[in-house]
Amino acid sequence: MSELNCEVCPVCKVKIQKLPMGDRVLFSFGAPGTREMLWKRVCQHTQDRRCINREFNAK
Repeated sequence: MSELNCEVCPVCKVKIQKLPMGDRVLFSFGAPGTREMLWKRVCQHTQDRRCINREFNAK
């Protein structure tokens, strides 16, 4: 996996890999997932403005 196309969230430390067919979220445990899955598991529970998946809530 190329680190050049990865973003790491400073809040939860999850990696988001940017791919042409859609972003892939690399959790520390379990299978990779989507930004929606990340939102449901983690992001909706934080109020930290540094979260890199906050814009998902607008969808």
